[in-house]
Order: sequence, then structure tokens, then C-alpha cells
Amino acid sequence: MTCTSCAKSITEALTAANGVTRASVSLAAETATVEYKGTHADAQRIAQVIEDMGYDASIGDVTAASIWADDDHHSTAESRHAVRTLSLDVRSTNRTVTPAQINAQFVSLPFSLPWVTILSRKVTNRGVVLEISYTPEPPEVTVRSIAARIETILPEVSVSVFHPPTLEERAKRLNRRRRQRLLLRIIFTAAVAIPTFVIGIVYMSLISMDDTTRMYLMKPWLLGISRSQIALWIMATPVYIFAADAFHRPAVRELYTLWKRGSRVPVYERFYRFGSMNLLMSLGTSVAYFASLYQLIYTMAKTQTPPKDYNFYFDSVVFLTLFLLVGRFLEAYTKSRTSDAIGALRKLRPTTAILLTKGAYGYTRVEEVAADLLEVGDLIRVPQGASPPCDGVITEGASEFDESSLTGESRPITKRAGDEVFPATTNKGAPVTVAVTRIMGDTTLDRIVEVVREGQSKRAPIERAADMLTAYFVPIIILVALITWSTWFALGQSGHLPADYNPNEDDWAKFALSFAISLFVVACPCGLALAAPTAIFVGVGLAAKNGILVRGGGAAFENARAVDAVVFDKTGTLTMGGEPTVTDSEMLPLDDSSFESEDTLLAMIKTVEEYSSHTLAKALVSFCSRGVDKPTIANEVVEISGRGLNATFPDSKSGGTVDIIIGNEDLMKEYGTEVPSRIFNSLRDWQRQAKSVVLVATRMRGMPGSEYQLRVAFAISDAIRPEAVAVIRALRSQGKEVYMLTGDNAITARAVAARVGINADTHVIAGVRPTEKARHITQLREQAGQLKGKKRCVAMIGDGINDAPALASADIGIAIGSGTDVAIAAADFVLVGGNLAGVVTLLALSRKVFWRIGFNFAWAAVYNLTAVPVAAGCLYWIVANGEHVRLDPVWASLAMALSSLSVITSSLLLKAPWWLGGFRAEKLDGARA
Repeated sequence: MTCTSCAKSITEALTAANGVTRASVSLAAETATVEYKGTHADAQRIAQVIEDMGYDASIGDVTAASIWADDDHHSTAESRHAVRTLSLDVRSTNRTVTPAQINAQFVSLPFSLPWVTILSRKVTNRGVVLEISYTPEPPEVTVRSIAARIETILPEVSVSVFHPPTLEERAKRLNRRRRQRLLLRIIFTAAVAIPTFVIGIVYMSLISMDDTTRMYLMKPWLLGISRSQIALWIMATPVYIFAADAFHRPAVRELYTLWKRGSRVPVYERFYRFGSMNLLMSLGTSVAYFASLYQLIYTMAKTQTPPKDYNFYFDSVVFLTLFLLVGRFLEAYTKSRTSDAIGALRKLRPTTAILLTKGAYGYTRVEEVAADLLEVGDLIRVPQGASPPCDGVITEGASEFDESSLTGESRPITKRAGDEVFPATTNKGAPVTVAVTRIMGDTTLDRIVEVVREGQSKRAPIERAADMLTAYFVPIIILVALITWSTWFALGQSGHLPADYNPNEDDWAKFALSFAISLFVVACPCGLALAAPTAIFVGVGLAAKNGILVRGGGAAFENARAVDAVVFDKTGTLTMGGEPTVTDSEMLPLDDSSFESEDTLLAMIKTVEEYSSHTLAKALVSFCSRGVDKPTIANEVVEISGRGLNATFPDSKSGGTVDIIIGNEDLMKEYGTEVPSRIFNSLRDWQRQAKSVVLVATRMRGMPGSEYQLRVAFAISDAIRPEAVAVIRALRSQGKEVYMLTGDNAITARAVAARVGINADTHVIAGVRPTEKARHITQLREQAGQLKGKKRCVAMIGDGINDAPALASADIGIAIGSGTDVAIAAADFVLVGGNLAGVVTLLALSRKVFWRIGFNFAWAAVYNLTAVPVAAGCLYWIVANGEHVRLDPVWASLAMALSSLSVITSSLLLKAPWWLGGFRAEKLDGARA
């Protein structure tokens, strides 16, 4: 693809295909994402739609898997016994054994591997690709044991895990193949251009008229045509047919697709919305070639008319094609450089692992294996300086890991037994033993790659302006070219132009044609089409490098640059959330007739809180676990949104039912529970210390006068993130309004707000239920923003399930990477490392990216608006050094190529050092970098 017209035509064709529900085409990545109803076999039919349009296409992944699905919902034990499906690459180690012979031997293989199901076999040039499924049962049944068993049964083969090319590898392969084809055409055209330059330029323009060789070339030879023109015609013809076909073939395919039977484009629309840059290039070379060919035939037919060498454009056809091919080649090469973010992420993962096999007397075997041969539950050693090949949990040892490549966190993070480690991080300390929890293809790094890929394919609304322009651009340019030719020809024929305008006597048709050809070539809208997608593509890669995943693509970037209000959740966002602790508790005295002891009550609280995913629940479970030996079983547990939990337990003493409620003060009021004054004063003291309060009340159901009575009050402290103060200070210095939106009580919320620098009186919204958070976000959006006449643009940062509605309703949703799947799924951006400094980086990067998009658009627009009038001859009346100012068709082709290259280079400069206009994340005082 070369411009948005190409992307648009492919999108329309895919959308029109049977079964397709949605199609998204990325010009910068040269990939397409298609959602369709059908089977895997239908994917080839959809790919054929693209190939029928004249483009190369190959199928990448065909899957319905969700990016963040099943995250942290399955334990290692469950994952270990899940059915695994993969492909094995079976190759011969003996040259005399062919792939067909290997495939024939697999007929008896199922009887030797009863625990493996062979799903399919595919014979390739190098061997057999075997798709299998099995249930891992380490150490007996693993991919390693299966491979070893096959090699034992078939001693003349080697077995490895087969990895189909990734989407990026396929795109690069197609890009490389296209560059190779262009390079062959460039070499051929350049070889022809050398004698063309010697004959058409040197001898016909620069050498003296008295030169013997020039006289020989200029002498009429065949039907009045000079040897030089015959030679130029012979050389230009194969160039036009075999080299310029890079433009002719796609142009013809586009027109055929537009006009073929079954086309969904209305007939009247086909006359004013058609074509792409391929059509303009094809027209430029075709007009030059066929006008010269016509003149050649006309001269041969009228041999009495002496020919004029300046009536031919055969040399221009060669030079025009050469410059256009070189420009197309350089554009393809530079465009491939914008998509290296995903490749760089994948290269961070090691390909081998040190596997430890544990025996009765310690580790009995240490071996190096391929990383894709690991199974969930395997123990691996990660030495100093190495990176884990898969996600895992440290079982032995402690060390520091550099996670800067994954999260942007430059400071090494201490990891101990029980902590998770990930690929793309580096062990900076002592060796550690890691138990694998996710294998290749399902690791955090793999899911980050998927999110980056998804973000790069989503288009920004600003790209619609380029789409709208290019949709009508080609017909307009063709019309302008016809008007230009007609105007110059009419003025020349009518005698309204001075004689020195056309030194070629009365051939005004050829004189006017040169302007039209220049217009066809120089007016290509490639620069405008590439202005936005290339900048966004590079921006998504830079965001990933800084620990920010862009799930919302270009649209999210465009909204982020206009944010003027930032809303933070409290628990788990402004506070650490990971390890809150119960700092204070008060147990009310129990009556002698009470149905539960303190230990029983704590056991009930622990059981109920284990049903909750809230951060404070973890602290209560940890606190109540101390001294609780006998577990309790709840009859029913119900979550009361934004306020707490309600549960029932059987009472073994009375045979009745105990009701228990756990939550905030609002929940106690709702159930009519009174809070004694002594406890009430303690609650206020705790809240002023920025601690969260949780209350517990119980009752015996069915007893006369039985009401909920307060039993326990807890104070839970959640440490404030060390970077929170610096981040909020930076946001406020940029003129952003910073708010806190939380379900916690007002006193605690204001205490936390005061500590981090948020206006506790006017910018704290507390006591909000999850279902109401979205409404408050909407109210903030309705307030006047910084831009008069427009609503405020609001960004919401949160981590929990209760934040998902607010994240979805905000203009920009930013999820903490350590948060829940629901919050991440509702967000536009994900802070992988959970560092709030990423918010400042994100907003700065979005402004930088869209400033660059604006610059690209302005540059491309000025370039085209300047080049088109010059190509049309608007400056021809100016004489410089004895020559009229104009843009010759050959130089017009070079100018067109430079337009695209300059825009792509401008976008790539985002990755350059700051003094070259590149982006650099701001370092915040007092924050973790």
C-alpha cells in the first residue's frame, strides 16, 4: 500500500466480503485486522479478496482470543493440567529421507503416543509440521518428552516446536519482497537510463552540433526518424512495459475493482472518487510514452515532414520511471523502520532456558533447553545478567531485577520468593530459581506485544481529514491536468503567448502536455496520507518503551493531548494498594449470651472477605488469618456494590443463622446499626490519619428484636505511592485540574488528598458508589474546559473493577497495570509498571505526537500547494539565467518522492535525541523514574 486510497479501497473490499463484520487497515504497518463469522478456512478466501485487487497478502493469526482474558484467574496448577495445542517441526537429519517418507511413518505413531492427539499433518519442503494436543503431566508428559519419544521412534528426524511467522514478520517479508521487486526494476531501469542519458541529454543537448557522433545520431534513418529517437524508443519501451508495471498493474486492478460487476460503490460516485497514487504515476508515464509514440507514428506516416527531436518524451519516460521507482523503494524502506517497536520487544526474550529437574536428593539434572520446550510448573534457573524466558514465580533466592525494558522503571526492583518475574527483565543480582507460570505465547510480554499491535492498528479521527482529501484528490488532479493542458494549448494556438514561451515553433500541444505530465507526477498525496499514521505508529512504540501500552490507538492519543482534567481513584492508584495493613482495631465487648466468640467472628470475616477482590479485603484476610485455625463455611455471600459485603453463616450453638455485614459507615446506617460514641471518635481519628475504616456488624436471624450490632472496627492503612506528589505537582503546573474520585469516606479521602497535593475542599469526590462514578465523570466533562465552547476533556486513572465504568465513560481511561482485568479492558492506556509518572509521560508524548502530525500535515500541504502551481506553469513567466521557471516531468518525479520521504523521516525523528526533535520523558523531582 502506498496511500490512504489504497487502504480505503482494501477496507471497502474486505467489508463487502461475505461474513466480514469489521475490517481495519493500517497503512503504516501494512496490515489488516478482520473480524468475520466463519471458520479458519474462510480466512484464505478473505485474503484472496486483497490479492484480487493486486496486492500481496498472507494470513497471520486466526484467533478469537482476548488480549487480557483469563489473566490471574487460573492458578498454576490449573494451567499445568490444561490441554495444550501446539505444532512440532519434524525434519530429517538424513538427506536420503524425504518429507513424504517422514509423513508416511506417522501412520503408526499414534499407537506409540497414546497420550497425544495428532490433529493434522502438513508436509513442507523441509519436513512435516505436526499439530498435536495433549494434557501436560510433568515430568512424564511434556513437550520435551513427546519430542524425545518421536526422535526415539524415528531416529532419522529432529523435532522442535514450530512457530509460524508473526504478523510483523509476515509484513516485513512482504515489504522485503516488494523492495526486491522494486530493486530489480531499478537496476534494469538504471542500466537503460545510462545510454538514454548519453544519447538523449549529452549528445542531443550538450555536445556541439558539429560533433561527428551527434551528427550520426541526429541523421534520419528509418522513415525520417533519427537514429537517436529510434534508439530511445527501443530503450523506453521495455522500461514502460516491464519496469513501470509496478504502477500500471495496481492502477488497472483498482479501476477493475471499482467498475466490476457486484461493486458496492454507486455508479455516480465512481466518476469523482477513484484512483490512488498508482493511477497518477501510471498516467504520468503513459501520457509521456503514448504521446511520443503517436508523434513517432505520425512522423513515419508523413515522411515529407522533417521530424523534430524535441517532440518526443522517450527519454523522460525512462528518467521518470527511474525516479518514481527509487522514491517508491526508499518509501518502502523507511516505512519498514517505523514498525520496529514490536520486533524490539520480542528480541528481549531469551531463546533458551536452564531447566532444573528435581530429584530425591536435590537437583539431579541441569540442562539447557529451548525456551519453547518449557511447561507450566517447570523449574528454571535465571543467572545474573539473564532474563526469564517465561512468566514465573521465584521459589528460591532473592535478587534485583531491571524492569526498565518492560515498565520504564529505571530503578532495579527487589524480588524475593513468591514474587513474579517476567521476560524482558534482567537479573542484576544473584541467581534465582523460578517456577514457570505462563509459557511462551501467553506471557506478559506476549500480551504486551498484542496490545501494542492493536494500538498501532487503531486510527485517529484526524486521519479522516487525509482520507477525505485523498478520496477526491485523484479526480481533481486529473481534471486540473486537463484544464492545464487545454489552457496552455488554447493560449498558444490563439497567439496570446509570446514566441519565447515555446522555442519549439508552433508545437503547442506538446508544450502544454509537459505541464500536464508534471502535474500527474508531482501531485501525489502520499505525504498527506502518511502524515498521521506514521507519527502515531512511532508514538505507540515510544509509549511501549516507556512502560505505557496504547490500547486505544490513534483516537486515544488524539484525546490525550487535549486533557485538561485528571481524575484519580484513591485505593490502589494514589495509594500502593498491593499490601495494605490493618493498623488499628477495636472489638466491642461481647455479651455472655453472644452466639460467637472472637475467634469465630474473625474466621467469619476472613471467609467473607476472601470473596472480594477489593484491595482492603486483602488486608482483612491477612489480619484475620492470625490465630484462626478452624475455617468457617458461609451459606451465602452477597457483594453490595461500593459499600461492602453481606453474608450468612450457620450457628452451631443455637442451630439458627447468623447474618453478618462488613463495609463502610453508609452500609451500617442502611442496616440501622448504631455506632457507639467511643468507636465513632476513634473512627474520626483514624480517618484524619488518612486510614480507611471497615466496620463489622452481626445479628441472629429470626430472634425477636434482633438487630445488627456493631462488633468490630478496623483501620486500614495503605501507603501513598512515592511518585504521587511529584506527579500531581507536575500536572497542576501544566494547568490540569486534578481530582480524586473514591468510594471511601470524605474524611479519609480529604486526608489523602491533602498529602498528595489535591485541593481537599473542592477537588475531592468521596463516598461514591461504583455505579455513580461514571455519572460524576460525565458531570466533570460537562464543565467548561480550557477551550471555550468545548466540554472538558477528562482522563480517569484507576485500577479496580469498581473503576471500570468511570474508565469507560472518561475521554481517556488509564489503568494501572497491576489492576484487575476488567479495569484494563475498559482503559485506553495501561501503565505496565503501575508508576503514576507514566501519566505525565503519556500526556507529554501525546502532545508531541500530535504536534508532529500537525507539522507533517502542514509540511505536506505546503509542499503540494507549492509544487502543483509550479508544475502547472504558474511561474513560467519568470526567467532565470535565460530559462523559464518550470518543473520538468523528470524533476517532478523526484519532488514527489521527496514529499513522502520527508514526512516519514519527520515521524521517525520522534525517536531521535531531543536536540533533533525527538521525545524524551520528563524526569520528575521526588518520583521514581
